[in-house]
Amino acid sequence: MNVPNIARWVVFVVAAFAMNFPVIATLVTAFKTPADIASNASLIPTAVTFENFKTVFTVSDRLNIWAYLWNSLSASLIGAILPILLSLPLAYAIARRDYGRAVLLPLVVNLRAMPLIIFAIPLYMMYQTLGLLDTRIGLGLILAVVNLPLALVLLVNAVAEIPREIDEAALMDGTRTKRILSHLVLPLIRPALATTFVFGFMTAWNEFLFGLMLTTRAAVPVTVGASFFFSAGGGGVQWGVAAAVIVVASAPPVLLGLFMYRQIGRSMLAGAVKG
Repeated sequence: MNVPNIARWVVFVVAAFAMNFPVIATLVTAFKTPADIASNASLIPTAVTFENFKTVFTVSDRLNIWAYLWNSLSASLIGAILPILLSLPLAYAIARRDYGRAVLLPLVVNLRAMPLIIFAIPLYMMYQTLGLLDTRIGLGLILAVVNLPLALVLLVNAVAEIPREIDEAALMDGTRTKRILSHLVLPLIRPALATTFVFGFMTAWNEFLFGLMLTTRAAVPVTVGASFFFSAGGGGVQWGVAAAVIVVASAPPVLLGLFMYRQIGRSMLAGAVKG
């Protein structure tokens, strides 16, 4: 290995460590004892403990990490899958028929650019009227609305990448549009569907504002429930427990991203290698 390659790897390692330092510090803190956290500021613990995770997974009436994880999983699946189901037919109409390309598409995309806090008061009043407060379905529906613009943009671009000749040949054979969409277009955009699902799931899982505003007990997501553990046991902030619950709460989207990494890569490179 020559000097330029060594220098390149050194820069890469230093940059990766710097960008991931908060993650590394949180992970290390989760395995430290309270005494070690107070006296040892380094990334190397003097004693490794699992008591922090034991505290997190101890089920009680107020602090139930399993319930918080289930709430987040349910709402995130709704918030990731529903936008795909709604966006796919619309994306096909926009990409193939140009329906709504001039007005609807920019309108939907620009709505996502607005601060979500603007919708807080009217949304709360509407949910209160409909009886959707503190429900997983209600939380999932608003997360689906949040993810709809991103899903629409990704799927419109994915459908536009498919040659029109495929559709035209199928139409000449008498195939209906519905069958073209389900049997021809859908298999060809699987990487884009996977990318849309992963990004939607991560966005929904990490959402804090609506979880805090629309839930109180029965449907509290893990992003909100994790904050309840910071003072578990009393005596101020328990940093080891706080770090452990952050690790647990972050694990599902991280594992999903690693598992779907190749699909995401294929989707991102699809447009770059066309032609």
